[in-house]
Amino acid sequence: MLKTSVEILEQLVSFPVLGGESNLSILQWITDYLEQHQQAYQLVPNEEGTKASVHCRIGPSVDGGTILSGHMDVVPTEGQPWKTDPFKLTPDGKLLYARGSCDMKGFLACCLAGLPRWQRAELKRPIYFAFSYDEEIGCMAGPALAKDINDHYSERPRFAIIGEPSLLQPIVGQKGINVYRTRITGSQGHSSRVNTEVSAVHEAARLIVWLEDYMQQLIQAGRTDDRFSPNHTSLHAGVIHGGTAFNIIANECWFDWDYRNIPSDRTDQIIRDFQAYCDSRAEILTKRYAQFKIENIEKHPPVPALDTPADAQVVRLIKTLSGNDQLGTVSFASEAGQFMEAGFEAVICGPGSIEQAHRANEFIAVEQLASCNQLLDRLVQQHEAAVLV
Repeated sequence: MLKTSVEILEQLVSFPVLGGESNLSILQWITDYLEQHQQAYQLVPNEEGTKASVHCRIGPSVDGGTILSGHMDVVPTEGQPWKTDPFKLTPDGKLLYARGSCDMKGFLACCLAGLPRWQRAELKRPIYFAFSYDEEIGCMAGPALAKDINDHYSERPRFAIIGEPSLLQPIVGQKGINVYRTRITGSQGHSSRVNTEVSAVHEAARLIVWLEDYMQQLIQAGRTDDRFSPNHTSLHAGVIHGGTAFNIIANECWFDWDYRNIPSDRTDQIIRDFQAYCDSRAEILTKRYAQFKIENIEKHPPVPALDTPADAQVVRLIKTLSGNDQLGTVSFASEAGQFMEAGFEAVICGPGSIEQAHRANEFIAVEQLASCNQLLDRLVQQHEAAVLV
């Protein structure tokens, strides 16, 4: 019996797999579904074997196919005022409530629901599924998944559609993101000796202000892109920890910060400038305390920005599939930039609104799922005809 996208979504949201956790439970359901339909697939596990991405090819082994990409993990619900069980799909009129219904298991459900029909289609170019883990903690699995697709198949896919919620508007640009932990080692002492010792807390505060000032300098220098909101690279310190008492000079402090860069800003330049400032502070303060140091630790690999040209073939394709000529950009990061770096023409286009993501009472409209199903069926028609629009 064929399952609808709503029936599949009901199953997918029942797995409370958070970013960073093992995803083997939801992965098992998906691979069981693929096996029921006699669909071959390939796993891309992590080193520990506790997580894995999955990809597969529907159709012939020829160049020019399209990858449909999404992630299996979700963000936590703890501390959020949910009115329903977040891991049970709850209909209310034309809306379906559950964690992940919008971000982004709705897209996965549409892909899986279409599988039996697409297997029977006379595809001239293939369609691929590429479902990842740990996207919600920094797009951790995207590069390995994209690489494995390149390595595993003899043919070369051309396009990648990442189904993040966009209300099915074609998205051609996203900001990148880097996340760092900056750790400062100073010297302890009585707070009255603040000009004799080196306070790690004071130095952390100075570094955070430098980051904020640097962001303002980028804006004042005209380093902006009005396609995004905010229209500039943002730098933000979100967590800081240090010190033991108000009257003890802190010998240790660390803070976590990120920068979300517009495509035209070079991420290597940002970190080089920050490192240069850190080095200048170390040169001054090691004269007071020889063991003073500042360490900048990359918390996870950077996620590249996306900037797909408006005249790219994939843009013409997604305009035709969506019936929407209005191109957009987003300020959140996704795996689209990673697929682009792997050599695929990439866009973002998926059901649901990003305004619903990561919040209590997340929902997706039934109409959005239906429209996504239609978009994907039009993709199949394009691949049956082997027409590049």
